[in-house]
Amino acid sequence: MSFTGRCNDDPGATAAADGMAISRRKCIGVAAASGVLSLAALPQAAFAGAQIEEPLIDSVRTALSSAIHNKAPPVPEFTTTEARLAYLRWLGEMSERLKKKIADWPSRKEFLQTAWYEAKRSGLDVSLVLGLVQVESNFRKFAVSSAGARGYMQVMPFWTRVIGDSDSAKLFHMQTNLRFGCVILRHYLDRENGDLYMTLGRYNGSRGKSPYPNAVFANQRLWAYDDKARERERDRERERDRSAA
Repeated sequence: MSFTGRCNDDPGATAAADGMAISRRKCIGVAAASGVLSLAALPQAAFAGAQIEEPLIDSVRTALSSAIHNKAPPVPEFTTTEARLAYLRWLGEMSERLKKKIADWPSRKEFLQTAWYEAKRSGLDVSLVLGLVQVESNFRKFAVSSAGARGYMQVMPFWTRVIGDSDSAKLFHMQTNLRFGCVILRHYLDRENGDLYMTLGRYNGSRGKSPYPNAVFANQRLWAYDDKARERERDRERERDRSAA
């Protein structure tokens, strides 16, 4: 999907039913502790790979830290009315596809708006980010992997120490998790010189192996959106309506 909208701090197809998700993860339940906390209030476990902590030169660490700490709100800005309308059409379509994962409309809208913003901010395709989220956590905000990765994009806690404020609990905050995830994915993409296959493997800690990248690419297709194709379809429908009148 290509829009002419931009994020105000830019640094640099059909609905998917539950059974259609293609993922290498299996989510497991978490028992409530002593009956005091409800199951919904506890982190939800997920088996997952994990980013591997690697040495960072100072300039890269500084750049990543700066990208993480920018506090601008995830509000899309558009240079034209048509760009804004294209975004709203995308939002409406994605909302329908995501309804079975996030039932509440305000929460669904906030998630999609934030995912769109953070993807664009990091120069990533939003369908790729959504596909990765589906593989990593199946859109579970409190998912926790066997390796300790957290949240929607399964970010490893060491990243909060390396480029954050060391508060790993913040990885359960939606925007913080999507911000970290997108910045890290962009960092890996740069390290791999634009090779998305190797980038995804590095993100998952399985660099050079095919199952994870293939799963993300398959799920990415579930979130693809071509606004021009949809507009041509709408034009044909209007023409049929005029002919039938």
